[in-house]
Amino acid sequence: MVRSVALAVLVTLSAVACGHSVPQASASLAAPATTPMPAIAESPPPAAKSESVRAPAPAETTSEERADTALEHLAALPADQQLPGGRWKAGTNYLPVVPAQPTSVGPDKVEVMEVFWYACPHCFDLEPFIQSWVKKKPANVEFVRVPIMWGPVHRAHAHLFYTLQALQRSDLDQKVFEAIHNDHSMLFANNEPETLNLQTQFAVAHGITADAFRTAYNSFTVSSNLARAEELTARYHVEGVPLIIINGKYETDVGKAGGPSELIALISDLVASEKRH
Repeated sequence: MVRSVALAVLVTLSAVACGHSVPQASASLAAPATTPMPAIAESPPPAAKSESVRAPAPAETTSEERADTALEHLAALPADQQLPGGRWKAGTNYLPVVPAQPTSVGPDKVEVMEVFWYACPHCFDLEPFIQSWVKKKPANVEFVRVPIMWGPVHRAHAHLFYTLQALQRSDLDQKVFEAIHNDHSMLFANNEPETLNLQTQFAVAHGITADAFRTAYNSFTVSSNLARAEELTARYHVEGVPLIIINGKYETDVGKAGGPSELIALISDLVASEKRH
């Protein structure tokens, strides 16, 4: 019964754009009182062929207004800061980040950041392409992941991400994706203690002791990383995931690029452009 409810929730999640909230499970699919399912907020249906999980635009600035501002800055960019004409069209395939943001890597490095969510079906679909690119990327390119911090379920998954990172077990990212999307386990409950229990069970099943996981989960390092993820979510006005940001200057996604393979090619071209500066 619990597994079927989890499946229903995941199916509903996959049917909507990845956004600031995720959909409400119907009352007829409610889990038994002894095993409560996460409270999930409603979300509007996505636009056709959505390639990202979307969040509502902040009330004070619409996405259209930000796009207009970005294009104004794009038009003012020197020629050597734009990609050569041809395959990629500035303003369509990629946008400048306005203003450009500082990165977390050294001056001799180019940062490629993916803002993601473990439960986003589009992030899951993109993952094989990202991992293949990571294995081949230039040595001076630093790949950084930032989990989105919109609501309780996103924060819970971000907490798991940074806990695994603190334990130097980022190799388990793929296992988390698979647990959520293939095994239909959200690794999230209605309260933090139960969420921690679920995530601890996952960690133990993959060779991490319960004590080690809980110590890392409650560590200052993880707490600091969560605060930084919160700051970056706001700083970049993230409205959808997966979102790719190159060196704090350009942003793009699967939809803008035209597909996952095209996105990887665009990332490589933007990285090459940064290396020339």
